[in-house]
Amino acid sequence: MFRLLVAGAFAYVTYRIARKMVENVPDTVDPLLLPPSQPDRETLRRQSADMGVDPQR
Repeated sequence: MFRLLVAGAFAYVTYRIARKMVENVPDTVDPLLLPPSQPDRETLRRQSADMGVDPQR
């Protein structure tokens, strides 16, 4: 029972710290922009060409 109480307290403190860190991020920070997705076949061809290998089918 005591271990469960300690684990719960630890989880709550971790949650509060993470929440405070997220709130402290300034609004001027831009989110990470992911590159637009490309069709798989085109991506594989481009990767293979970069490595100097012909794609095998």
